[in-house]
Amino acid sequence: MKARILALTGSAALVVPMALGTVQVAQAAPTENPPVTLVDGMTSPVYDYGDAIRETVWVDAPDLDGDGKPERVAADIIRPRELDGTARVPIVMDASPYYLSLGRGNESELKKYDAAGNPTKFPLYYDNYFVPRGYAFVAVDMAGTARSTGCTDEGGRSDIESVKAVIEWLNGKGTAHDVNNKAVNASWSNGKTGMIGKSYDGTLANGVAATGVDGLKTIVPISAISSWYDYNRWQGAVKSRHYASSLSRTIAQGRTIATDCSARLNDMDANDADATGAYTDFWAERDYRAGSFYDVSKVKASVFIVHGLQDNNVKTMNASKWWADLGKQGVERKMWLTRLGHVDPFDSNRQEWVTTLNRWFDHELMGIDNGINREPAVSVETAPNQWEQSKTWPIQAARTMALNPRSDGTMALGTSDRGTASYVNNSRLSETNAVKLGDDPNRLQFLTGTTKHDIRISGTPTVDLDITHAAPVGQVSVMLVDYGTMDRVSATGDGALTLNTETCWGAATAQDDACYKDVTRRIQSSQLQVLARGWARLDGAGQHKVTVELAANDVAVPAGHQLGLVVSGASNGVLAVDQSTGTYTLDLRSTKLNLPVSGPMSGFGPGQLTAKDTEHLAPGTIANLNKTVWPGK
Repeated sequence: MKARILALTGSAALVVPMALGTVQVAQAAPTENPPVTLVDGMTSPVYDYGDAIRETVWVDAPDLDGDGKPERVAADIIRPRELDGTARVPIVMDASPYYLSLGRGNESELKKYDAAGNPTKFPLYYDNYFVPRGYAFVAVDMAGTARSTGCTDEGGRSDIESVKAVIEWLNGKGTAHDVNNKAVNASWSNGKTGMIGKSYDGTLANGVAATGVDGLKTIVPISAISSWYDYNRWQGAVKSRHYASSLSRTIAQGRTIATDCSARLNDMDANDADATGAYTDFWAERDYRAGSFYDVSKVKASVFIVHGLQDNNVKTMNASKWWADLGKQGVERKMWLTRLGHVDPFDSNRQEWVTTLNRWFDHELMGIDNGINREPAVSVETAPNQWEQSKTWPIQAARTMALNPRSDGTMALGTSDRGTASYVNNSRLSETNAVKLGDDPNRLQFLTGTTKHDIRISGTPTVDLDITHAAPVGQVSVMLVDYGTMDRVSATGDGALTLNTETCWGAATAQDDACYKDVTRRIQSSQLQVLARGWARLDGAGQHKVTVELAANDVAVPAGHQLGLVVSGASNGVLAVDQSTGTYTLDLRSTKLNLPVSGPMSGFGPGQLTAKDTEHLAPGTIANLNKTVWPGK
């Protein structure tokens, strides 16, 4: 092997020959990047995790809860001792509200400290894995949680600005203090931070990126929210009453600083617009795509999105719209879409995920040219363990086809039906009963013929409705259903099954091992699957022409299946605003399903499934959308 000079970001590096497949990169101090060892093009563990520096600082942030005092945001840090004073290092950060409340990861790990208050255990594997590779790991307690001051804000300015302050401190701006109130700076940091996290943690990454803060180089939002309105609402339909304050109370559990946040909680209840479901200033503050304080045009960091296509907690709209908006701004992007629900890729594709994440952070934070930016940007699991790669998403081959519901219960390409179809509202109609084949006065069901060829739905289906009702406030629910028996990822447990075995990912200490239980997909044979759902509030009696946007998906539908459109009143997932038994009528002339699909759609042949095919649905076929869930679990 010949020695050669590599230029890493901000410094020069000498490559020293070692064993086959291994490259030692040695750098002269002072340096903006640590000396690293590359194995198969990736940084590998060379620094002592057990002897790493572990410390806590409290970063100063503005007054975010209105008590007239600046906030103190706790940041627990672990970094290689060997590099202290000799090299500055990049940072992997997971900011979270859950470190002392609900815990992190599949095993609900909490932070732990010794008697002097020094961190001894960092949840998840990021510290165990990345610190030996020359990174620092910083675990931030969002304002109002754990060891930080302030009050929680369900994605509002307090949440975002508290984390932003830590990014700025790591980049040489702002102030911080240690446990003895002594001022400390981050002279060990090279100012380059990558944020990562699942759900609320990933949501904080999205929000901080949408501030345009300097120093944030990349984010990896997993199952994350990009607009809290789209988490709590769906076209005016409300998920649950006063969810914002309820979530804020939950994540404040376990905090070490007693704080009266009743004023903040009462303000949330007064301004969440539950009564109307409207997008108000309250929600604009919590919108990172096009909000009043944060928006996608400010994003400077690259973005690696990961989302489950069967996620009924943080629904796919939050990923699909974020992805599209980032693309319009020319932001560097990458995306994984899995066939599971609200599940971390560490618990679905562990080996491939850790390798990919290693390469991503190496490229984005270390400046290592490992080619990851030249690979297909998108990986999609279109069926259990069946992955497809593409440069763009939705795939270029997908085109929108209009399917027209007909009064005889069929649905097909071609001319629309000139008739009408009606159902009697039933606020207690279950999704299980709604999707069953056969007559039901409480919903409408339209079926295509059987597909002659495999097709792939890729993107966001929409349904144009011309609907009339007599209620003061009405509501409509729409589902796209794949009818046909096949092996699918179960809705039970978000499709993930925790095993008794475990694997280890990084270095360990007696207090902080790097071992986690293995997880596999719950794959089962099922008679059908709800591919996408959507809801809309209908204010005022009379006729409504509305386009209902369904959840984005990317899924393979095999030949021999039938697609179904189900229209009803209330259903799982949102509160019923119309509890009457009034009649809802569709004008079929202007009602249609707009389906983004790849494959020959003209080949729908004749065929009819019978009611017995869906009379006894297997457990795990239908998701329970009415259970209380938090965005981090």
